[in-house]
Amino acid sequence: MDQRTETMRAFWQGKRVFLTGHTGFKGAWLSLWLHTLGAKVTGYALDPPTDPSLFELARVDQLVHSVTADVRDLERLKEELAQARPEIVIHMAAQPLVRDSYKIPVDTYAINVMGTVHLLEAVRSCPSVRAVVNVTTDKVYENREWAWGYRENEPMGGYDPYSNSKGCSELVTASYRSSYFNPARYQEHRVAVATARAGNVIGGGDWAGDRLIPDCIRAILAGEAVQIRNPHAIRPWQHVLEPLSGYLTLAQRLYEEGVRFATGYNFGPAEEDARPVGWIVEKLCAGWGWGAGYQIDEGDHPHEAHYLKLDCSKARNELGWTPRWSLARTLDSIVAWTQAYRDGADLREVCLQQIAEYEAS
Repeated sequence: MDQRTETMRAFWQGKRVFLTGHTGFKGAWLSLWLHTLGAKVTGYALDPPTDPSLFELARVDQLVHSVTADVRDLERLKEELAQARPEIVIHMAAQPLVRDSYKIPVDTYAINVMGTVHLLEAVRSCPSVRAVVNVTTDKVYENREWAWGYRENEPMGGYDPYSNSKGCSELVTASYRSSYFNPARYQEHRVAVATARAGNVIGGGDWAGDRLIPDCIRAILAGEAVQIRNPHAIRPWQHVLEPLSGYLTLAQRLYEEGVRFATGYNFGPAEEDARPVGWIVEKLCAGWGWGAGYQIDEGDHPHEAHYLKLDCSKARNELGWTPRWSLARTLDSIVAWTQAYRDGADLREVCLQQIAEYEAS
């Protein structure tokens, strides 16, 4: 075990963590990781959003205290937070899909905006909390389709309801930080609040609809050609463990050093791993081997940004965080995970093995 992993385990051992959205793809991976680190996790979320789901396949409910409830229910959220008495809160519950946000904009705003309001209101009434990380997305920025990465001080925006609602979540967090968790009055409230911006997260166990990798996996497993909507769209692809390591690092620094880190941070891949959709699908199909192929879907699709990159200099310089896995290794890990799923392997053990490999890299 390297020094970074030893330090992380020493910090998280026994920490009480309240994690919203733990039944989702990212939430299930984070629940598994926190469990291996020795944290005492209370998860708060609706039932898993997909079938199959990583949460069920990896039997995450056996490892955390799982509460089935809605972030739109303020009183229930307050009640569960009070019972859990967490030291650290990580807010990941969301309606996370751009295309769904066009279909259900009211629900998208209710979950992503008012859910954030409710979470921060609950934190206000819970004296045990010392650190809060609100997870948003790389899509919070006003996208100008330019060639360089967005920095944390760029204007919030969002073309579609999902992206815009997450930009609103950032603004809500900033307002609560100024109004109730002001850094100048830290000695009074003792709560440090930050936001984490990451997107295009990929990895084994993602079954969401209208997402590139899950769509690829479903087609490959069914022996069908993968349908690509926007082959030239460029995104900052990264394995799910990359931003999760950023969230864990940020939460630890907030807890240990307070308001010095109470701001927004980007977590994204190395610049060379911002690749077009078509490149990703070609590599994934090649990694899978015989029988995997793709074709362009020429249908009419809702607007999606063409070009999006993040500048992660701030996280690197202030938090000491850097991505560990190349995009090629990430795609290899997805192929290995999916083949294990196809072969009926113990998927909790597969996830834990990949977490151990990531920690050692």
